[in-house]
Amino acid sequence: MNRPYIEFRKQRDFSSILSDTFGFIRNEFKPFMKTIFNIAGPAIVVFMLSLSAYNYLAGDMFDFTSMTEPSIGSTNIFVIISVAIIYLISAIAAYILTAAAVLFYIKSYVDHKGDVDAVEVKSNVYKSFWPFFGLSFLKGITLIIAMMLCFFPVLYVMIPMAIVFSIYVFEPKRSTSDAFTQSFTLANADFWTAFGAFIVLGIIYYVLIMVLSLPSVIYTLISTGIFSGEIDPANIGSMSTDPVIVLLNVLNTFFQFILNIILMISGAVIYFHLHEKVNFTGTYDRISEIGKTED
Repeated sequence: MNRPYIEFRKQRDFSSILSDTFGFIRNEFKPFMKTIFNIAGPAIVVFMLSLSAYNYLAGDMFDFTSMTEPSIGSTNIFVIISVAIIYLISAIAAYILTAAAVLFYIKSYVDHKGDVDAVEVKSNVYKSFWPFFGLSFLKGITLIIAMMLCFFPVLYVMIPMAIVFSIYVFEPKRSTSDAFTQSFTLANADFWTAFGAFIVLGIIYYVLIMVLSLPSVIYTLISTGIFSGEIDPANIGSMSTDPVIVLLNVLNTFFQFILNIILMISGAVIYFHLHEKVNFTGTYDRISEIGKTED
């Protein structure tokens, strides 16, 4: 069964950015997610396992049930530090591999008119790991500086940072520094349309996260006795080592990580809209194809 093809290389209005983002997810969901987990799956698994271990061990490190001062538990501090390092490295690797897999999947989708070459995607992802790492570092530093300055600079840099990976992937002649610089230039082509669409998608993202986190919130309220009005300090102190709480927190993090793919796809859609607004590359290519068809 042939899936509908979504043309990325075109200008869009506000509603089209939203509809094409979710339309692509709907049409390509199975092969798309299969490719992502095939590439980034091992890193995601290590990320989730190390997160659960870190949450449990860190919670067990201090005993807050004492009425005097918290005491250090039996957990070896060296073990906690080792798990924390594994957690940090695996989180970075999972994010980079997932972001690269999403964008190189879309690149293969665009290049081959909907026929994605999974082997090509995997090869491109592994070759671009360190450039993506560099861009991730620049992106993180930029957002941190913007947050330190004020609220409004963060709102401005959101769009350049949302498309910086796409510039690197879809304009392969650019270096990481070129992609970073170009992101600010390109964002100005139609900033408010891109900004509005990204804000709406961000709201949808956070609403979904809140809905998925409800089981964790409800369980926490029940286990601490808040619903019954009888709060037990011992229950509160032991919550961080409760296997159910640890599992629910890990699941919440996993769902947040997966839902973040929506924002990655929207970044690609917004990039193509801005790029077409400036360069009309896709428009010229479609005109050329019409001429060839007539011949």
